[in-house]
Amino acid sequence: MTQQRQEKYRQDYQAPDYTITDIELDFELDPATTIVTAISQVKRLNSQANRLILDGENLILRTIHIDDEPWSAYREEAGKLIIESVPDTFVLKIVNEINPLKNTALEGLYVSADVLCTQCEAEGFRHITYYLDRPDVLARFTTSITADKTRYPYLLSNGNQIDKGEKEDGRHWVKWQDPFPKPSYLFALVAGDFDVLYDNFVSQSGRNVTLALFVDKGNLDRADWAMVSLKNAMRWDETRFGYEYDLDIYMIVAVDFFNMGAMENKGLNIFNAKYVLAKTETATDKDYLNIEAVIGHEYFHNWTGNRITCRDWFQLSLKEGLTVFRDQEFSSDLGSRSVNRIENVRLMRAQQFAEDASPMAHPIRPEKVIEMNNFYTLTVYEKGAEVIRMLHTLLGEELFQAGMKLYTARHDGSAATCDDFVQAMQDASNIDLTLFRRWYSQSGTPLVTVRDEYLADKQQYLLHISQTTAPTADQAEKLPLHIPLDIELYDTKGHVIPLQHNGHAVHSVLNVVKAHQTFVFDQVNSRPIPSLLREFSAPVKLDYLYTDEQLAFLMQYASNEFARWDAVQSLLAIYIKDNVVRLQQREDLILPLPIIDAFRAVLLDEACDPALKAQLFTLPSENEVAEWFEIIDPIAIHVVINFICQKFATEMADEFIAVYHANKVTKYRIDHGDIAKRSLRNKCLFYLAFGHDKQQADKYVSEQYYQANNMTDTMAALTAAVAAQLPSSQQLMAAFEQRWRHDGLTMDKWFMLQASSPAKNVLTTVRSLLTHPTFSMENPNRVRALIGAFVAQNPSAFHAAEGTGYQFLVEMLTILNSSNPQVASRLIEPLIRLKRYDETRQNQMYLALKQLQGLSDLSADLFEKITKALENQ
Repeated sequence: MTQQRQEKYRQDYQAPDYTITDIELDFELDPATTIVTAISQVKRLNSQANRLILDGENLILRTIHIDDEPWSAYREEAGKLIIESVPDTFVLKIVNEINPLKNTALEGLYVSADVLCTQCEAEGFRHITYYLDRPDVLARFTTSITADKTRYPYLLSNGNQIDKGEKEDGRHWVKWQDPFPKPSYLFALVAGDFDVLYDNFVSQSGRNVTLALFVDKGNLDRADWAMVSLKNAMRWDETRFGYEYDLDIYMIVAVDFFNMGAMENKGLNIFNAKYVLAKTETATDKDYLNIEAVIGHEYFHNWTGNRITCRDWFQLSLKEGLTVFRDQEFSSDLGSRSVNRIENVRLMRAQQFAEDASPMAHPIRPEKVIEMNNFYTLTVYEKGAEVIRMLHTLLGEELFQAGMKLYTARHDGSAATCDDFVQAMQDASNIDLTLFRRWYSQSGTPLVTVRDEYLADKQQYLLHISQTTAPTADQAEKLPLHIPLDIELYDTKGHVIPLQHNGHAVHSVLNVVKAHQTFVFDQVNSRPIPSLLREFSAPVKLDYLYTDEQLAFLMQYASNEFARWDAVQSLLAIYIKDNVVRLQQREDLILPLPIIDAFRAVLLDEACDPALKAQLFTLPSENEVAEWFEIIDPIAIHVVINFICQKFATEMADEFIAVYHANKVTKYRIDHGDIAKRSLRNKCLFYLAFGHDKQQADKYVSEQYYQANNMTDTMAALTAAVAAQLPSSQQLMAAFEQRWRHDGLTMDKWFMLQASSPAKNVLTTVRSLLTHPTFSMENPNRVRALIGAFVAQNPSAFHAAEGTGYQFLVEMLTILNSSNPQVASRLIEPLIRLKRYDETRQNQMYLALKQLQGLSDLSADLFEKITKALENQ
């Protein structure tokens, strides 16, 4: 593999010297030897250029022709094909050979089980043929595929099928044409034998679109929900954004070996099977909702990513942040807006904030990069979506949609930048977004500090607001940002106090634009209780000195469900942080009865949505709690979270039993009301497992496991048994394995539970499972389920004082470094955050990183992260 270890900078962007307007690809498919013929229409853009430089890796070049003449003025050099003395416009024909079977990195054309498929984002097309593999070169693709008909009866590519035929030697061919210019990263090819679910969709203009969902043989009964989700997404995008699909066919292919979740290739989306396949026996409610979201996300890319793509990879958030925002809105419009918002914020606080504080900190539009695959991050995607959401908050739905229409009109069919998007929003709304643009270039998580003051004689309430962003690994100096801060004020009876100043109404979204600001509100008759950062209106940390009483009040009276949940989180944070300190000082842990009573009142509140109740009783994850501390103590955090679980379980045992029985759902349906009841019921079961009466807990958990008619309830029972280490846990886990051991995707759930277990011997168990018949180091889903879950979801075990978790990860990364660097790079994240831990753990993590740094064939993916971590030490 050619290593590209030189840093590239956004500011160095230069337009291409040449472009390719049209390309005809011809594939003679074979797993071991595929012959690729690429005929490109090339045009010079820079009159000073005299040579064409194409990208190409792991290719065997056969021939080069220019305008049908053999061409010898070329050389291959460090992942490039340099062709000298080319004319202004010409036809370039390149024939090369590739070996999909040996492509374990899963970039370019590779083998997934019995299927040949591609993954070309970000820079995978160069593993297929020599090309201008950059997103600002847009060409119309015509693709012909020839292969053995028995082995590969379906031959798929982008666009519309325009021709097909048979050959006398048992092979057949199909020709596809995509009328829309696209960059090479959106190219797709799939060859295999599938079961196919067909349907159709009639668009708002009357276009009849064929829908086809390709799954492995025997999985057709798991495809229905994905098709429902696709049709819902197509209708929603027309209704909410006015975007209509533009081809005659839309195809989704589910494959088992895939580095990502899914890929939005024009007209032919290639999906990790995890985000397509679902049926009651194998998929949880969460799986169904994730499938809906990911199907929507990739479909929405048709306009925000495909029709308008990004000029360069530094602009990745242009398409990803925007499309994540769109899929979040899709899920919220179809389901529970408050639950979706809560789950998105959990992800930000537990994982993206940690990324901001890590050696790999970067803005949503990075300034420099070694390996582009390393910047498919939560910052680019999830924080990028939060930046779009802030624009939506500032502009409102009507002006935001006007901005989208202007953006589309200006840039359809082109490669755009983040600045282009913000400019369209500014021009459509006439709102100055100059300061707002800083969100694209500044990294880190701002801290918004709020202090209040009540002037009884003037009946005025003052909010003194300051913002600071701590230095990050990539940026020492920070500037004020434009932060929309959504607030609401309540009187002591729970009534909302209208916001006004100098006789004028004040919008609930305050524009915090300076390092220090004061906002004054008039006609406030008594000291109010503020609800701050409602709906998580900006991706910031909030510092306000709430009392227990104020938070308990907001739990009961806040008009916004997210605000109620956030009050619960703040109340829990007070006691979790306090107890971590107590544990470190060897003092008794406490959780006062009034706090428990406040939660008891929520649990018994019949007016409260069951889905919200389940969220209110979901404790922050150990990873989220870790972000509350400068130096992380993973063992203490684990002990304190367990303590609170046990306290709730003991003090509210009767209430949990009553609510558990009251929310039983007999028949399984994907219905949001039923999902809400199941989520609350299973949350009660989780707490019951932590109660003092282990015999009773075992009875509840075992009965639910054996009587469950759906995977949601099955996994809830298993999860509770493993988390609480009930006596029945081993028996239940063995029963699950016996039933599902031949179903890889379902076994992933089992692997994850094994890896996240609090058992003292968990690492021994994880090591033993590396030889399990269902596990494969070559399958990214299996690796993430077992190794990834241990490393990222079991922090107290991974950060064991002896350093055994670190050494285990070094062993796994050494293997993956050679076989699949992308997966390796994602797994290493917890190890590079060594500065957040005590001196002993830092030293152990440092030695582990040095060990990896010494690998003779260290991939660019790992090189970048290891180097930054060690430099930041």
